[in-house]
Amino acid sequence: MALSKEEINRKLLHILSGSLIPLGIFYIPELFKVPNWIPMLIIGVLLFISLVTELIRFKFPAIQKLFLSFAGSMLRPEENKKMTGATYIFGSAFLCTIFFYNQPHISFMVISLFIFGDAAAAIVGLSIGKIKIGKKSLEGSLACFCLCLLMCFFVFPYIPELLNKWNGTLPLSLVVLTSLSITVFELFPLRISKNIVINDNLVVPIVTGFIMLKVYPFL
Repeated sequence: MALSKEEINRKLLHILSGSLIPLGIFYIPELFKVPNWIPMLIIGVLLFISLVTELIRFKFPAIQKLFLSFAGSMLRPEENKKMTGATYIFGSAFLCTIFFYNQPHISFMVISLFIFGDAAAAIVGLSIGKIKIGKKSLEGSLACFCLCLLMCFFVFPYIPELLNKWNGTLPLSLVVLTSLSITVFELFPLRISKNIVINDNLVVPIVTGFIMLKVYPFL
């Protein structure tokens, strides 16, 4: 499948959310001196609205038609009958705020890495991908991995206060492990059974976050 205008718009929307959501998780408590449950509540409300919208459009054809008239160009074919990636991203962000309640810097990093890495994998894979791995490509996965490395080395250390708890740096081994986690789980979806696959938008940030949380103390 070639890279389409719709896919570019879809990834641009994901990148926008990938910037705003982690910024809110980390900086709302920092700037406004409020508890970490405030961004959790905000994202929870957004998730609830998104879920209700999904349920209503599936139940009422008129609402579905209206929804598709606004967002249909950015949906993948399967999302006409299944939940959109945006809803899964809200779900993942909400769970991150719970699992990493006292480590909002982890939520910031894993959500950002997944959103930007996934966008890089899709754009490069659909543009120049030749070596197929399932429905995706080796070139796309390499783009994802390289972008994650670059963000860990040249972006995260320079974001104000983000790495204060980790002495302002990310250990090389953790950078490589984190980037590999994002890349591998984005490439190979977690499959519970033959017919049940966990959406990567939901699971990849959470799995990577637990890897960072558990591995960092040993480095």
